[in-house]
Amino acid sequence: MRLNQIIQQIKPSGIREFFDIVSTMPDALSLGVGEPDFITPWYIRDAAIKSIQRGYTAYTSNKGLPALCEEIAGYLSRRFGIDYDPKHEILVTMGASEAIDLALRVLIEPGDGVLIPSPSYVSYLPIAMLCGGKPVSVDCTQHADFKITPEALEEAAASNGAKVLIMPYPNNPTGAVMTEPELRNLLPVIQKYDLTIVSDEIYAELTYDGKHVSPASIDGYRERTIVINGFSKAFAMTGWRLGYIAAPEDALAAVLKVHQYTALCAPTPSQYAGLAALKDGRYDGYKAVDDMKEEYDRRRRFIVGELNAMGLECNLPGGAFYAFADVSSTGMDGQRFARRLLADEKVAVVPGDAFGEEGKNHIRVSYATSLRTLMQAAERMNRFVARCARERRAGAEL
Repeated sequence: MRLNQIIQQIKPSGIREFFDIVSTMPDALSLGVGEPDFITPWYIRDAAIKSIQRGYTAYTSNKGLPALCEEIAGYLSRRFGIDYDPKHEILVTMGASEAIDLALRVLIEPGDGVLIPSPSYVSYLPIAMLCGGKPVSVDCTQHADFKITPEALEEAAASNGAKVLIMPYPNNPTGAVMTEPELRNLLPVIQKYDLTIVSDEIYAELTYDGKHVSPASIDGYRERTIVINGFSKAFAMTGWRLGYIAAPEDALAAVLKVHQYTALCAPTPSQYAGLAALKDGRYDGYKAVDDMKEEYDRRRRFIVGELNAMGLECNLPGGAFYAFADVSSTGMDGQRFARRLLADEKVAVVPGDAFGEEGKNHIRVSYATSLRTLMQAAERMNRFVARCARERRAGAEL
């Protein structure tokens, strides 16, 4: 059977490789999952149950339930100061993953350069390739707190026929957050190369210091930006597969064409659940979201403190629920460190090179798990790092 050559070139997910191993080790502690450990709040689950009981099981409009589109528009305006017309500028998708795929499909012509910050989420590069694009790394160093700088963007965009810039903040895996001044500093380069922005804001609610700033809220960005968001992380709704796109009308119309022929519409019960998440949640100021964020913040400070104490340099992440630690002090890169840690101490983390070349000496540690589990894992990791240090000293003495 002759298969598509682009698909043949795409590597399997580096994250999934590790989880396949972990699944055979029932006593392993996993710090690799990019998923909230909270259950979807009851008021959201109840809304989906009631929608099924009432027989709301047919297709919705391709764009999504009109009431849900209106609530999304209100939510984006209230929380992030970005205004979109619910009838013409919002589309409900099957998760943020479909939204990313749709955005890149309508933007990329064969051979177009797609600027992807490195390190960042594993799906951007293969989706860009599947769309016929040419992935181009924008190096985001630990020295720059893993943020896009004008200099790095200029260097990447200058000679690669770049057309699209993916803006994934708060960032997975680094937890980096872009401030308003930092976003404004990028604008001259973005305008110089006439870049279109795909802003993946799925972790927007998990911004710990201050509020998330969407590029679309800044003058000069809105008309060249497609905003991606969803319910998975903020409302602990990963399995519901519910996301959305907010974009200028012409871009939204193009996205709708692809969505109509590939997915038709997001699951109807999930849409009623999302409607409750936004509509009912606002009466208590999204208390469930804020309570989860407060718990993540406690865990964030604990695990970053532990990692630095054992000699694994780690910036305090400004958002999401990941710590990105430099393991080079152990004499190992992230791949070797993660494999040995899993074999020796049964703690699963993700090697940083799964997220791009800039992450090769790092590991991603998810703190979307209980504080008790984090404490147990930190104890095992500390023991492992200390043992590795003794081995290095013994080797140096020989």
